[in-house]
Amino acid sequence: MRGNEMLEPALEGDPLIAMSTCDVLVIGGGPAGSTVAPLLARKGYRVVLLEKAHHPRFHIGESLLPANMPLLEALGVADEVTAIGMEKWGAEFVSPWHEHGQEFRFADAIDKSLPMAYQVKRADFDHILIRNAAREGVEVIEGCKVGAVDFQSDNQGAVVHATHDDGRERRWHARFVVDASGRDTFLANRFQIKHRNPRHNSSAMYAHFAGARRHEGQAEGNITIFWFDHGWFWFIPLSDGLTSVGATVWPYYMKTRAGRSLTQFLLDTIASCPPLAERLKDARMVTDAEATGNFSYVSERNHGPNYLMLGDAFAFIDPVFSSGVMLAMNSGFAGAKAIDTCLSRPAEAAAALAEFDRVVRHGPEVFSWFIYRITNPTMRDMFMAPRNIFRVQEALLSVLAGDIYGSTPIWRPLRIFKVIYYLSFLGNLRQSLRGWRNRRINIRPVDEAGLGAGQ
Repeated sequence: MRGNEMLEPALEGDPLIAMSTCDVLVIGGGPAGSTVAPLLARKGYRVVLLEKAHHPRFHIGESLLPANMPLLEALGVADEVTAIGMEKWGAEFVSPWHEHGQEFRFADAIDKSLPMAYQVKRADFDHILIRNAAREGVEVIEGCKVGAVDFQSDNQGAVVHATHDDGRERRWHARFVVDASGRDTFLANRFQIKHRNPRHNSSAMYAHFAGARRHEGQAEGNITIFWFDHGWFWFIPLSDGLTSVGATVWPYYMKTRAGRSLTQFLLDTIASCPPLAERLKDARMVTDAEATGNFSYVSERNHGPNYLMLGDAFAFIDPVFSSGVMLAMNSGFAGAKAIDTCLSRPAEAAAALAEFDRVVRHGPEVFSWFIYRITNPTMRDMFMAPRNIFRVQEALLSVLAGDIYGSTPIWRPLRIFKVIYYLSFLGNLRQSLRGWRNRRINIRPVDEAGLGAGQ
């Protein structure tokens, strides 16, 4: 028996359940959990990471940002990610309301030192991160699902109840709990503090394709965003020749599926976007189509006594700018710093948690301003015909690269960009108001029952 393990009786009549102790217990082995865990283990904390699935496992969200690269270097996994990644030097936007596509190159951002990122199969990427956590001394337990967390009085941590795939039950007493459960939003659901984002709402369906037509040369790995009447598509080339294709759509659109299978519905939706259909005309779907509803949500808080919520476990808006993995990993770095302060210098805990809250909210707030307006005709026109007056295009590229946390001087030109947007909105008031009204109608929630793989 491990030195930190003991047996204690559960409720009367139940068998004995193993009880262990740790400093930090992390729920979830995705990018957020597999970032915060090794960073804390490096500082000497006993860290347990529980992951309900077994890696490698499929996950959507394959597009990284240049701002991911320093984080991967700091974790010591950059070379491994390079080995599995498809180089991504920019992003392309294609609009049916414009006669041309618009390419943005990360090398043209204000900070020229972050010129590229990677597209990755998340099964491989997440596997790299969780293996790294184990190498760093984290006790990684896969196939173990958390069922309950009982927080103790007097700031004494929490007891975490979990069940292995084979039915064995375990308990841990942890000084601190990290919810990195992603869209499962374990603690937010438990506390009943998760809500639909009132300013955005979308659903998504997706699959992998073989034989899709890519761009040539350095642009081969670029992500392409295709706008269409009901939302937008992503087109993400992967290093093994497959391409991730998905549609992020307004919730009402999913109700038009009627009796079609999800696979057929996705193919029919692709056919409604001629530029994308052209690039997929010789391609075949090689995975089952999958779908998810309520793609946009936010929790009332991201921390409390003895716990933090990281990445998608706290909030998610929309994947149009591929920000999910970067925001999750960055929250892992911020979370590790806050937890270290809480455990080693309790007198400074309040200030550390306030700073964590500021950092974790900052990213979604920056991206959401653009996401809330990206389908407005005024914003689309600005994206499709960018100008670099007062370096506003360079600042926009910095946002697209995820360079929003450091010292890069993007905020003044971004304020100018917003002023230009509002002036353009007023200058095209009728068109802009029509787009604004349509969006308010489009984000209304609908019943999302029936979404799922292969349906």
